[in-house]
Amino acid sequence: MGIDPGLANTGWGIVAQSGAHLECVAYGCISTPAGQPLAERLLKIHHQIGAVIDRFNPLCVGIETVWFGQNVTAAFATGQARGAALVACAEGGVAVGEFSPKQIKLAVVGTGAAEKEQVQYMVRHLLSLDDVPKPDHAADALAAAICFTTHDGYARTRQRMDVLVGRAEARDQAAAARRGGAASLRAAGHVGARDAAVPPGDACASLGQEVS
Repeated sequence: MGIDPGLANTGWGIVAQSGAHLECVAYGCISTPAGQPLAERLLKIHHQIGAVIDRFNPLCVGIETVWFGQNVTAAFATGQARGAALVACAEGGVAVGEFSPKQIKLAVVGTGAAEKEQVQYMVRHLLSLDDVPKPDHAADALAAAICFTTHDGYARTRQRMDVLVGRAEARDQAAAARRGGAASLRAAGHVGARDAAVPPGDACASLGQEVS
């Protein structure tokens, strides 16, 4: 997933990677009106980024850092929107990679001095899209997602997920073995079915501790 943070417009994009092949899954933009209270605008960004994460379950997120070349007021507003998005990522348990505008341009176009139109063209080309994603904020978000695929952060996140999946499978096998043993004992008349049952709450707590 890629995020292009902004108080007025926060772009997001989902990219699927299979080896060197990249595919656009979905993209969009979260807009908040200037007349709305700041807290409500940030809440909307937080909730909707969280909803996107829940819907697509991304493995990792690339997010653009604040560019301080813009005026201080705009940079501060962007930083607030970025914070709201980062909290949603943390709540979703998604690994985050932070990239400067130059890093994203370098990854997508090959030069950190690329123009906006060049970035949009390469996003369209790399994702084999018929048209440039609109609005621009969505295209920039997809660029941030593409940037993450060129860094070792994706590989490290993939390895972490493989470890967690392996541990979960081992727990499932152990639980199945325990259930099989308990069934044998019940058949022999040594324990009752209620005693042999695994409390769902304990299983959930164990999984939560492992993932965290």
